[in-house]
Amino acid sequence: MFNVHDQSRDAFMLHGPLARHGYDWWWHSFTAEDAETGEEKPFFIEFFVCNPALGEDVPVLGQLPENQKNGKYPSYLMVKAGCWGKDHCQLHRFFAWEDVRIHKGVPYEIEADDCYASEMELKGSISISPSEAEEHPEWMCDAGEMTWNLTVDKQIAFNVGYGASRPLREAEAFAMYWHAEGMKSSFAGEIFLNGKKYIVIPEKSYGYADKNWGRDFTSPWVWLSSNCLTSRITGKKLENSVFDIGGGRPKIYFVPLDRRLLGVFWYEGKEYDFNFSHVWLHVKTDFSFEEHEDSVLWKVRQENKFAIMETEVTCRKEEMLFVNYEAPDGSRKHRRLFNGGNGTGIIRLYEKIEDRQYLIDEIEASHIGCEYGEYTEEQ
Repeated sequence: MFNVHDQSRDAFMLHGPLARHGYDWWWHSFTAEDAETGEEKPFFIEFFVCNPALGEDVPVLGQLPENQKNGKYPSYLMVKAGCWGKDHCQLHRFFAWEDVRIHKGVPYEIEADDCYASEMELKGSISISPSEAEEHPEWMCDAGEMTWNLTVDKQIAFNVGYGASRPLREAEAFAMYWHAEGMKSSFAGEIFLNGKKYIVIPEKSYGYADKNWGRDFTSPWVWLSSNCLTSRITGKKLENSVFDIGGGRPKIYFVPLDRRLLGVFWYEGKEYDFNFSHVWLHVKTDFSFEEHEDSVLWKVRQENKFAIMETEVTCRKEEMLFVNYEAPDGSRKHRRLFNGGNGTGIIRLYEKIEDRQYLIDEIEASHIGCEYGEYTEEQ
């Protein structure tokens, strides 16, 4: 069972050693409509926290040359917001820890000034002028203005189970943990981006909400997910379905497990689980990523004892951005982390009976959230 909600995994995780060398983030992505034209636009909002025990009375930015010279690691709340498309942008707003309020229990809440996130609400604003973006490369962001006021309804979960269980979390067994409390979520509200108003309509939001935390990032870094799915066999939209694939090269007790993915498909109420940590399922995974002149392409084949899922996703590069983070040690390891919200693709789902496989459905997917990035240890 993976569709098991567990808000305790959405709680603030930077305790013990992770308080001095760790990150924790809450990610949200969804689609809105231009209030005047009705044109769709995908957005993202994230609350990212880093090294709270190292906090000062100002945000400590790891890319600031002075901090690098003095050996200071980053420490702050970073609110990240933006959009995908040809006019894509990512905006960052930083807060010192003394200006941040976090409810460390369940359900989580995090707040600084007018920026607020919880299981059911997102509010905030960011304003970066062109001169500020140019003068502060350590902010790692573009120029622009965005405000938002949204509600969130997390409907279907991807609980990865054993890998993020409390004993392994407390032992800090993995370098990077993942929990998708709302891999299928419904968003509602409004956004203002650079003077334009956008409306978020629940049934057209195709929303997603998850979190990651740990001491380092995975490489390669893979993420693919959508709940805007249509059966090619029946022609009908799959209203109670969502798929989610993530991972790449997890590390357990600093030992890398090469090219492993966590993948699931909730297909009209039935679970298809391709989580490599569920050893009893005998999961096998092959995946590749190709960068072409105008687009990027993911190919993933996952197989367990009972089923097979083949996923192909493409996204136009002009509608994507390189999403920016710095690790708890202040390094920027991922400098080409492709990130998009306009992916399209095909998923083929098969059932295995004895030595034969039978096609359950061939599914068209759109509004796919998608990521890929790799770095070398020498970077």
